[in-house]
Amino acid sequence: MIIKLQIDEVLENLGRSFYWLSKQTGISHSTLWRLKKGKALGINFATLEKICQALECEPGDVLKFDSGRKIDRRVQNRRSSDIQ
Repeated sequence: MIIKLQIDEVLENLGRSFYWLSKQTGISHSTLWRLKKGKALGINFATLEKICQALECEPGDVLKFDSGRKIDRRVQNRRSSDIQ
């Protein structure tokens, strides 16, 4: 089970675009894309805070568990070695 950002769903409900979010937050389009696609290894609180402020929502509105996806073992191994 992994945590997924559901930015697209929140943007759609607000009638806003991905480009708008990038401009509002100052977060690069490529960073937001990696977060959206699950390619990022994590998200820091400052980034999450900017996203939530722009979308006028709580972190729980954009974060959700995705039990259908498996964690890439290479990524999981990197995370484990970073902790040690």
